[in-house]
Amino acid sequence: MVNNTELIVLHLTKTGDKSLVLHTLSRDYGRRAFFLKGIGRKNPMSLFLPLSILEAEVRENTSSFLFQVCNPVSAEALNGLRNDMYKNAITMFLSEVLFKVIKEGANEDGLYSWCRSRIILLDRMEGNFSNFHIYFLLELAAILGFAPSRASLSPFIAGNESAMCDFLTLPFEEVMMKPLSGEIRNSMSEAVLKYISYHSDSTFNIHSLKILRALFAE
Repeated sequence: MVNNTELIVLHLTKTGDKSLVLHTLSRDYGRRAFFLKGIGRKNPMSLFLPLSILEAEVRENTSSFLFQVCNPVSAEALNGLRNDMYKNAITMFLSEVLFKVIKEGANEDGLYSWCRSRIILLDRMEGNFSNFHIYFLLELAAILGFAPSRASLSPFIAGNESAMCDFLTLPFEEVMMKPLSGEIRNSMSEAVLKYISYHSDSTFNIHSLKILRALFAE
């Protein structure tokens, strides 16, 4: 059976010179890995950058959980993400969070549509996006079923309750314009990650958070 679908790239696992396992998020399959062969001129690695949105054929195999992806093409150019060092760092962070937080086989209602819309939003933003990843984490927690509140976040916050309250209550545009020091921004990111870890009953180390700390240090 062949199914045409749209996929968001979260992570890659190389299995050979010209093949890989593509870890994705989709409306049809949720969080799922697919086998892809034929890496090269037809399927360049640049096609599979973090949070790329692809259209592809999925060949289902009833004898194997690992279905095959064929003929992937870009569904969205995302030039705004790829041409900006800061946005690119945010996409690396968000894709790693999604890959590690969302378990294989999970398919929460509305997760794909929300994630796709947020990728497009970040791609098109022209300024004031340094707080985007914090807002994204808070929305992700809500999508996963444990919507944060000031009270529920309090045990994970160290002195930034007022700033976090603004993220929970103010409109998106105002939150993006809110000035924060790099120290406060990093502390808030870590707090929401700890909150998600606690409520998802799992432990994960987000390596790309170090890159955000460096880039948004000011």
